[in-house]
Amino acid sequence: MRRGIVLGLLIAAGAASIAVKAAQAPPAAPSAAAIAAAKLEKIKDNLFIITGSGAANRDLFSGGNTAIFVTDAGVVIVDTKLAGWGQVILDRVHSVTNKPITTIINTHTHGDHTGSNAFFGTSVETIVQENTKANMAKMDAFKGDNAKFLPKRTYKDKLSIGAGKDQIDLYYFGRGHTDGDTFVVFPALRVMHMGDLFPWKDAPFLDRTNGGSGVEMPKTLDKALKGIKNVDTVIGGHQPVQQWKDLQEYQRFNTDLLAAVEAAKKAGKSVDAAAASIDLTTKYAGYESGRTKAAIQAIYDEIDKK
Repeated sequence: MRRGIVLGLLIAAGAASIAVKAAQAPPAAPSAAAIAAAKLEKIKDNLFIITGSGAANRDLFSGGNTAIFVTDAGVVIVDTKLAGWGQVILDRVHSVTNKPITTIINTHTHGDHTGSNAFFGTSVETIVQENTKANMAKMDAFKGDNAKFLPKRTYKDKLSIGAGKDQIDLYYFGRGHTDGDTFVVFPALRVMHMGDLFPWKDAPFLDRTNGGSGVEMPKTLDKALKGIKNVDTVIGGHQPVQQWKDLQEYQRFNTDLLAAVEAAKKAGKSVDAAAASIDLTTKYAGYESGRTKAAIQAIYDEIDKK
């Protein structure tokens, strides 16, 4: 449990601050240990991931899971980790194909998922949900001369690119982790990358500064479960690959968490008292509680703003 609490504080704090701080100094090259920890894993056929950070050691923090999808026309990357990781991503791509990187899809705005976009230059097309582009435009990493690295292509609710075995479907179902989270589906492989809408088995990180919503989160996940068909494998933000049933469980977890927080708020409990009384780890085996208090605070704040 102690490790879970430390990791929760590390990643939540990191994700909240990276977007602001990442561009204030030249990106540090990742250590050899961090590079070794970011393993290349084959998911199915022509789809791979470079694993994201799951270590409590800050020196090993790399960012989210990065997907590599090799198509006939070139390589599509989903999320680019922290600034400084571009060369590592490129080297991993070159270890499986000589095809060029043609497209980047960012699941959301945070710097541990968009940090190395600029490394790939302006000739690579970047695609995001329209709210995410607006959020990225507020980041120091995309201001001034770096505004040229902002995504040129956006969508509102759904977008499909490619065709046949190379098709990728992008979906937006509403607010959750932020207000621009994309579900990236590879239909021919029955795989989905959903970034930090399913980052771990714990309470979610709700970035209210970028439109996140703990009240809407269960609804957003439910819409995805009902609206996306024929997926069995799920790539989350900062955890090992999961299955569709795990996402169904995570939606139920978020529903129960919201209900418990709303009941605690109605009863007049403080955030500390609510955190002490809410523990879903018995009902949800394998879940941790290190991020519960932060989620409760975010939901309390959201309710108060209504």
